[in-house]
Amino acid sequence: MQFAQRLNNVETSAIRELFKLLGKPGIISFAGGFPDSAMFDVDGIRQASARALEQEAGPALQYGATEGYNPLREQLAQFMADKGVRDLSAEGLIVTTGSQQALDLLAKVMLDPGDVALVEAPTFLATIQCFRLYGPTVMGVPVDAQGVDVVALERMIVQHRPKLVYLVPTFGNPSGSMLSLERRRRVLELAVKYQTLVIEDDPYGDLYFGDAPPPTLLSLSHEVPGSRDWIAYCGSMSKVLSPGLRVGWLIAPAAILSRATMCKQFSDAHTSTFAQATAAQYLQSGRMPQTLAEVRRVYAERARTMGAALRQHLGEAIAFDQPQGGLFFWARLTGAGGAVSDGGELAKRAIEQGVAFVPGAPFFADSPDHSTLRLSFATADVAKIEEGIARLGRALKG
Repeated sequence: MQFAQRLNNVETSAIRELFKLLGKPGIISFAGGFPDSAMFDVDGIRQASARALEQEAGPALQYGATEGYNPLREQLAQFMADKGVRDLSAEGLIVTTGSQQALDLLAKVMLDPGDVALVEAPTFLATIQCFRLYGPTVMGVPVDAQGVDVVALERMIVQHRPKLVYLVPTFGNPSGSMLSLERRRRVLELAVKYQTLVIEDDPYGDLYFGDAPPPTLLSLSHEVPGSRDWIAYCGSMSKVLSPGLRVGWLIAPAAILSRATMCKQFSDAHTSTFAQATAAQYLQSGRMPQTLAEVRRVYAERARTMGAALRQHLGEAIAFDQPQGGLFFWARLTGAGGAVSDGGELAKRAIEQGVAFVPGAPFFADSPDHSTLRLSFATADVAKIEEGIARLGRALKG
């Protein structure tokens, strides 16, 4: 059987393959990239779904418009207004089956074989795989604690003339970094100067632990004339409400949005109308601020615990920046004291000690750093984090 040649550009997710090793009883996992199901507002979602069936059963259970269920689009426009995007109408966004579909639609619309797409190094693994499926060369731009290196970004834009640039500016996966306000403005200036589409993926922006992060690129675009024409924004309910609803959205220039809608027609016709009606009712209920406050409190405590445990049990053998939000620690093994310095090797030892994490190398589009690793603190409570990092320390020394 002859398969499409585009499949030669991708391979199975290294993270998904790792999950096959997690069946060992008693293992503590820091590998997943998903929220804690204990944080889901089950009562609120139950009430929202009941109201959807009581008040709008016909539309909620029927086929719907590809662009999305209009009451949800209106609620999402208001949700974005609260984040500083005040000139957005319901017609300015489409609802997608998770933000992952939004990324896939953008890739379908924008990328051809031979194009170049720039991403952060490291970046969301599924984005690398998604983009490569359509044939471009995917190249990484260095990242530090303040986000993407804008000097390197401009240099690579000039050199490679990319079709698009993909960024997770706020608490990136896996880097956990937060793009500074100064760099956000510079990214917008570069988008206009070189007429390059910038994709802002923002699934973690509401998961901050202290002060709110800088405004999104989209909301800052009014400060940089012309930049709104070069920004596409991907939002998601998965990390703040429920991944199972599979509700995301895409905001983009009209020419992109219309083509993305057309491609979505070919893909799934529309996102689940029942899920959309439930999400709309939930947003309308006003429960989201309270839900977010509790999620932030719990994740902040877990992040503090993990940071302290890493310093206690791994010491100078690991280097990291304490995350200010999101779900992840991004760390580098230093090899201090003769400790193992390869993330892949440590991952094997860690499984033997009953703890799991994701080696960092797969998160690079090119030139992987094998000393890196990603740890998620979202799904383990404080006691499991302390025990799991102690096990990791034993794996490092063993």
